[in-house]
Amino acid sequence: MRTDEELLYAWRDGDAGAAEVLFERYFEGLYRFFQYKAPEACDDLVQATFLGCVEGATRFRGESTFRTYLFSVARHQLLSWIAKQRHQRLLDPEPSNAPDPSTSPSTVFHRQTEQRLVVAALRRLPIEGQILLELFYWEKLSGRELATVLGVPEGTIRTRVRRAREQLRQAVLAIEAQPSLAKPTATNLDGWAASLRKAHPRVSS
Repeated sequence: MRTDEELLYAWRDGDAGAAEVLFERYFEGLYRFFQYKAPEACDDLVQATFLGCVEGATRFRGESTFRTYLFSVARHQLLSWIAKQRHQRLLDPEPSNAPDPSTSPSTVFHRQTEQRLVVAALRRLPIEGQILLELFYWEKLSGRELATVLGVPEGTIRTRVRRAREQLRQAVLAIEAQPSLAKPTATNLDGWAASLRKAHPRVSS
């Protein structure tokens, strides 16, 4: 079986089959990455990320994993999309940079109320906090991988994760729409956040 790196370079050289294999390997995680933060542009951003990976293949020297490279490109695509939406005044820039799916439960992957609450709370975090926690909980990226994706020293990641988790806990407690669920959900925040990964990325409204 060819490695991700071999597939990437084969794709760059025109091997359509290699592109299909990479797509199958990473589509679900990449779609999930965009689904919560930019649901209306998810398909376009997934495509742009894969194209960005192959177009920038010469910059990938194998110093990190392909998955890290992929999510680094995905982060760049997402931030560029957000900047464009801000410019067009289609998004409220504070405090989150993405629409709050709590107003549209049909866009949430899982229908359980506790998971909807966690998603709504996650949307209240700054976009970099959302990216960090989602990659930490759902993609299980290591500290080194997270540092590469976010472009920060590895030594700062643990502090950032701890801060973002506390911000998420406080956001859950602050949501008044589900007061009876806020406290138990906040006490098992890691479990609820991790459980969202099991949901299928494509959900019909």
